[in-house]
Amino acid sequence: MKISQKLEYACRALAQLAKHHDGRTITRLEDLAQREDISANFLVQILNDLRRGGLIESRRGKSGGYLLLHQPDSITLRQIVESVDPSLLQCSVAPVGESGDFVRRAWLHVSEELISTLDKITLESMCRGKEEAMFYI
Repeated sequence: MKISQKLEYACRALAQLAKHHDGRTITRLEDLAQREDISANFLVQILNDLRRGGLIESRRGKSGGYLLLHQPDSITLRQIVESVDPSLLQCSVAPVGESGDFVRRAWLHVSEELISTLDKITLESMCRGKEEAMFYI
């Protein structure tokens, strides 16, 4: 699966904010950019998308920066995707031709499964490395 750089950086920035989350601690843009090796100019665009998506808050001024608006265990990967790269969740297959409807239904099923999985993964689980049970054959 090809994930956009923007989405990857959004997840990494949110992971940094989650690591320092106590509801009060503000993280400066420069610190986020340095810790995750992301261009500050690109990161500010991503953080603006996350702010508009209701996931983070920004504070202006000398002691300004960013912090999570919610607990890391209540932010899902789906919310992150919807804030930064919503086209990933859209099915673009048109029901054209004799087989178009069948093909579209198959991709809609894949899309629904993806959304369901994204709803189950929280920011906390990404940060803490908590994984679902692994089954081996």
